[in-house]
Amino acid sequence: MTGGPAPEVGGLRLPAGFQVIGYGTVGSTNDEAKTLARSGQPERTVVWALRQESGRGRRGRAWTSPEGNLYTSTILRPGVPAAVGAQISFVAALAIADTAASFVPQSVPVRCKWPNDVLVNGRKVAGILLESEAGEGGVLDWLVLGVGINLRHFPEGTDYAATSLTAEGAEGAEPAAALEVYAQHLNRWYERWRAQGFAAIREAWLGRAIGLGGPVVVRLADRTLHGTFVDLDSDGVLLLDREDGSGRQRIAAGDVFFPNAQGA
Repeated sequence: MTGGPAPEVGGLRLPAGFQVIGYGTVGSTNDEAKTLARSGQPERTVVWALRQESGRGRRGRAWTSPEGNLYTSTILRPGVPAAVGAQISFVAALAIADTAASFVPQSVPVRCKWPNDVLVNGRKVAGILLESEAGEGGVLDWLVLGVGINLRHFPEGTDYAATSLTAEGAEGAEPAAALEVYAQHLNRWYERWRAQGFAAIREAWLGRAIGLGGPVVVRLADRTLHGTFVDLDSDGVLLLDREDGSGRQRIAAGDVFFPNAQGA
């Protein structure tokens, strides 16, 4: 579903190769971007909507999408296997973190939370959703990077406290301005990943990581684990030293909570 007046995209200042297709209202920017990707739309095409009717996050969770926040889905064609393409969630987290840091006061901490969250002052400010299709040999035909950034509004009563850039002291955090800044940072980190691989992204992400070296609770589908967040493995998996003394464990997916971590 699309509707409402589309935003003006002609005057946006974007990196070379980026183009924006704007909508007033869509069901989901990811769904629109996937349709475009399948039809051959080029890499770095950004679907931008002022609001979504059926936005979603990881594991199909609903993503509240009132007008005033930033909702984008970017088509990428990295030409890598799906497992490698998953690293783009860390690329996106760094781009979002740099975007947030450019708007909020310098004293407000901006951190990355495994696996793909960005926290401002210890509260969640964005969501990331990757969807893709692979062709022969398992190499991705395309990958859609969906990103929502809370500029003005944020949901209440969530498992992990949320916030918005405006609530944390940002000025001028309007969707068009935020899109320009985000596209610049996304382009920079994406190009760095393509040129230098995940090692460079991992190092930068760890520099912003919340909870590193401290206690962590990992909630899995069938159990909850307690331990210490000791590192990020070379493939982006969280390394956990179990509290019960059973050794180090790789955590590829799960909901994580850092009971002692602060925003700074």
